Amino acid sequence: MKRAGKRIVALTIAGSDPGGGAGIQADLKTFAAHGVYGFSAITSVIAQNSSTVNRVAPVDAAIIRAQIETLAAERRPDAIKTGALGTAKIVEAVADAIGGLELPAPVVDPVMISSAGVRLLDRAGERALARRLLPLARIITPNLAEAQALSGVEGASTAAIRAMARALNKAGARAVLIKGGHPGSSSSARAQSIDLFYDGHEFVELRAARVAGGGAHGLGCALSAAIAANLALGMDLIGAVRAAKRYVTAALRASFTLGAGRAVLDHFARK
Repeated sequence: MKRAGKRIVALTIAGSDPGGGAGIQADLKTFAAHGVYGFSAITSVIAQNSSTVNRVAPVDAAIIRAQIETLAAERRPDAIKTGALGTAKIVEAVADAIGGLELPAPVVDPVMISSAGVRLLDRAGERALARRLLPLARIITPNLAEAQALSGVEGASTAAIRAMARALNKAGARAVLIKGGHPGSSSSARAQSIDLFYDGHEFVELRAARVAGGGAHGLGCALSAAIAANLALGMDLIGAVRAAKRYVTAALRASFTLGAGRAVLDHFARK
């Protein structure tokens, strides 16, 4: 039997999705698909399915910090990702725990509004995330709307999106990945899913053939969790991002529905 301490471990700090398509449950499946053992600290209990969020109950900030501290006391994670944090107090507690314990710089998925349109991070939480968590981030993975809100830059042109990435990097994030916010205007560009990566030195466009069907529930969760898993496995950052994009593209191609809601990813699909 292998000793647990020899295993590669990633920690997700996020909300719970009882349907398994997003949040903690999706992150743990993504870690497992990469052969990485998953730790989790739950920030909120969310009554949701693939299309609807009915209720959100934030966990007490002190309990969240205790979860992280207790896990780290037994085995320090090799990588961390954060997802839905909910409130400013929770953001502060998570930042205090990561900084105070000198844990790995996290992959920050700034989950603000669910795909169902329900706010999962309040306005004070947005400000706390920008002030406290962004400077800790190894990489931040906003969608276009989140990048606009956090950077204060409006628009969707190539120049605007690059300005958002520069602003988030200047605010402290070591690298930025703006998801799907760089589609271009030509028909060939619209046929591709293009994410924009920036590490303070160069811009890299990450392209994949766009998968028909309007996306799936939990794509952003799986992408950020896959980046964290790849970092835990020892990849460099751009390699981790490229591999994560390939992973979610395969998971999206194999997506399926469980009822009348949105498609969910097949987290164990073969690339």
